[in-house]
Amino acid sequence: MDDLSFVANASAMQLACAYRSGALRPTDAVRFLLDRIEATRGDNIFITVTAERALAEARLADARHAAGAPASLLDGVPVGWKDLFDVAGTVTTAGSIARPDAGPAATDADCVRRLSAAGMVTLGKLNTSEFAYSGLGLNPHFGTPRNPHDAKVLRSPGGSSSGSGAAVAAGLVPCAIGTDTGGSIRVPAAFNGVVGFKTSFGRIGTEGMFALSRSLDTIGPLARTVEDCALMFQYLTGAALPSIQRMALRDLVLLCPTNVVLDDLEPDVLRNFELSLEILAREGATIRREHVPAIDEAVDLVDRHGTIVAAEAYHEYHDLIESEAAALIDRRVVHRIDGGRDMSAHDLLALQRGRMTLRGEMTDQLAGALLVMPTTPNTAPEVAPLDGDDELFHRINRRSLRNVNLGNFLDHCALALPSGQSTAGLPTSIMFSTPASEDERLLGFGLEVERALRVAGQGSGAVPHCPRRGQVR
Repeated sequence: MDDLSFVANASAMQLACAYRSGALRPTDAVRFLLDRIEATRGDNIFITVTAERALAEARLADARHAAGAPASLLDGVPVGWKDLFDVAGTVTTAGSIARPDAGPAATDADCVRRLSAAGMVTLGKLNTSEFAYSGLGLNPHFGTPRNPHDAKVLRSPGGSSSGSGAAVAAGLVPCAIGTDTGGSIRVPAAFNGVVGFKTSFGRIGTEGMFALSRSLDTIGPLARTVEDCALMFQYLTGAALPSIQRMALRDLVLLCPTNVVLDDLEPDVLRNFELSLEILAREGATIRREHVPAIDEAVDLVDRHGTIVAAEAYHEYHDLIESEAAALIDRRVVHRIDGGRDMSAHDLLALQRGRMTLRGEMTDQLAGALLVMPTTPNTAPEVAPLDGDDELFHRINRRSLRNVNLGNFLDHCALALPSGQSTAGLPTSIMFSTPASEDERLLGFGLEVERALRVAGQGSGAVPHCPRRGQVR
């Protein structure tokens, strides 16, 4: 067989182009990736591999491409699913062993059905923080996924879509679907050096998905390019054809807050953030640096009243947390859920009403600009110290989630992009966000932002060129 190494680092669209040109068949790509997944089983990235389903779906994609009738632009492209989504015939673990009576799902979740209808191939279920309630991705039950950017030291893959970020970065799948309730797509994207897109609340249906906070849960893709994220977003929302337009950087206005989001940054994170802004300014973008009162007020509200996630998670898992089965749950997750136990109705209403007010204030100040900030203040931390010190774990978890949490509270859609590497070779990330329901506009600008950063050498490494017919079989 010819060399298929191209498959490991190709974007979803590059694989699709190779299929259409006849250079590659979906079944060959899927077999190659299944072999890679098996070889890296000790990295704890996949919880369940659906090899039989994947090969059956790939054979159908082969036939459609051979007939010149692909189901979509991404027909035959493999995808992995965070193990919060029902995939028919598999158990949805939610990263937990505290639900022993959970049986295999009878049907696919709504979003799984939509990507399957687009011809995408389900490779399996990806690891996650238990109940999706951690920004660092540690899992004592299924193991913590290995962040592929450090071969010697186990580092956090980010959470809670830990396996989703690690799988894309490790070359096991070109794209994956995660969830984001408080940063759970964007932190793994940042720590693993991939693209992550938090969609607006309600744009993608959550039927068949394990819930954490029904007021905040969102679904979105992690991938190697903005283009891949944009295409999957369209298919996840049920669009038959892509409709996102590339936006010119001369029309881009960025608002960089001078309060909170730049505090306590690792030097490499700050350096790469400022370099990224300089590149975008040279390309024609306008940079506004302003104090943003809504951010201070949001932080104050949470400090005084707690979080909406904690209140809703405690309600969601009340019976489990108050039973003997709580002893089976990661103690750090129990600690976070317990934060909702002592919250009052006054606390929850203060958060909900304050959120509505601040959402309007933020929209007014942005006045059409995109909000920009480092995705995380830090690069991926080592796992061993976090595992051995709960106080350190919670402190680093709060720090890692600080900036991304703002987008969930203020009801933004958000895009995390690689911004370079630290001196230790760890990824850094920059995040752009905009008020809810502006997903298409954000992705349109994201396409050009990514191009500018890559040309300047400040984004992620280049994806390989699409092979021609005969180069791979």
